[in-house]
Amino acid sequence: MDKVKVLFLLGPNLNLVGVREKGIYGQESAEDIAGQVRAYANSLGWECQVYQSNHEGDLIDQIHEARNRYDGIVLNAGALTHYSYALRDAIAGVPVPVVETHMSNIHAREEFRHTSVIASVCIGQISGFGKVSYFLGLEALRHHLEQNVQPT
Repeated sequence: MDKVKVLFLLGPNLNLVGVREKGIYGQESAEDIAGQVRAYANSLGWECQVYQSNHEGDLIDQIHEARNRYDGIVLNAGALTHYSYALRDAIAGVPVPVVETHMSNIHAREEFRHTSVIASVCIGQISGFGKVSYFLGLEALRHHLEQNVQPT
C-alpha cells in the first residue's frame, strides 16, 4: 500500500490559537500545534498537509481537491461547523473519510455550538481534548482506514 496522505484542514480563526481565548484553546501557537500534528502523522508513516483558511470557499475547494489527492481528512471547521451547509455538502460530495475535530468541548459551550451540521457526513467527531483532539482524530482515521481496506 502506498503511503497514506492526509489533509489536516482548519477553519476560520484557528490561525489565532495561542493568541485568542487562551483559557479555551491554550497557549501554544497554531503553527506549533500544526508542526506537532505533522510529526504525529509522520510517526504513523503518513504524509500530512496542513491547510488553514478563514474563507469558507477555500475550505470547500480543498475538500473538492482532496478526492484525488488524499486518503482522509481531519477537519476542525471552527464556527462553520454550526451553520455551513455548503461545507457539509462538500464533505458529502467526495468519497474521502472526514473526522470532525474540535479543541474545545462544543457541547459544553454556547448553545449554538451544540449542533454540528457536518457531523452526519463525517465518520465521527472528537472534541474537548485540546490539541490532543487532533492526534485522536488521526488515530480514528487510521482505525477507519485499516478497517475499510479493500482487498487487492
